[in-house]
Amino acid sequence: MDLKNGSVVTEFILQGFSAGWELQIVFFVTFSLIYGATVLGNTLIMVTVTCSSTLHSPMYFLLGNLSFLDMCLSTVTTPKMIRDLLTEHKTISIWGCMAQMFFMHLFGGAEATLLVAMAFDRYVAVCKPLHYRKIMNHRLLNGFVILSWTIGFIHTMSQMVLTVNLPFCGPRIIDNIFCDLPLVIKLACVETYTLELFVIADSGLWSLICFLLLLVSYTVILASVQRRPSGGLSKALSTLSAHITVVSLFFGPCIFIYAWPFKSFASNKVLAVFYTVITPLLNPVIYTLRNQKMQVAMRKLQFQNVSST
Repeated sequence: MDLKNGSVVTEFILQGFSAGWELQIVFFVTFSLIYGATVLGNTLIMVTVTCSSTLHSPMYFLLGNLSFLDMCLSTVTTPKMIRDLLTEHKTISIWGCMAQMFFMHLFGGAEATLLVAMAFDRYVAVCKPLHYRKIMNHRLLNGFVILSWTIGFIHTMSQMVLTVNLPFCGPRIIDNIFCDLPLVIKLACVETYTLELFVIADSGLWSLICFLLLLVSYTVILASVQRRPSGGLSKALSTLSAHITVVSLFFGPCIFIYAWPFKSFASNKVLAVFYTVITPLLNPVIYTLRNQKMQVAMRKLQFQNVSST
């Protein structure tokens, strides 16, 4: 299309998966089941944390908020991706694309901040157990949640305000399963090198810094536990292993997608699927299957519902 002739792009074409029709059906069934399990699992965690009096503690309060963000993050991209698997023309309007990027970075930025807050919660629980309730009070917990949403909003707005007014007049094919900043920016009709560097600095370095802070915090916790009597280390490892796994699963794809040069990993569909489809499912699986207290609360809640009927 030629901008001089007044032609502008009104929609983008999502490349999606380059596979045969039979494999597309397999993907459709698989991702539909995963998305359904993601919504069900995270909803179950939120309901259990809200309704079970035994889970009214800081860690589970933050876990309930994490489940909400996971469900929202998956919902931004996965339903559209599933629907596109059964359509020949995988298009998305330019404003639909902008909305997808806005909410993905809003929820992603909020979740990154919340994971840092959860690491602080584990630090206080393990290293300062006698002062845990005093430090992790309701005011601080509400502050963590508000801060996570605020940082998520600032994070997405700082990038979208520079992206939403870009002129798109030429290529309109996005080689991915959803819209994301690195690939969309490259389709603009103007020089975007400075904006690409800003996105790398904003999303990539933020993900890398959060990940390093989390690794340092967990290292400090483990080093502190090692100086305690025998048995403390194994208990701390059991407590922290789920958190470390979730952190690695969340930040790993983010760092590869945003912290490296655009052409290296930005269009890797495997990482995109892992980040937006798989990780939101693994979080409730990890926290429920490895957490006996959560399992007991779920059984009690189920028993109460059966008894009431």
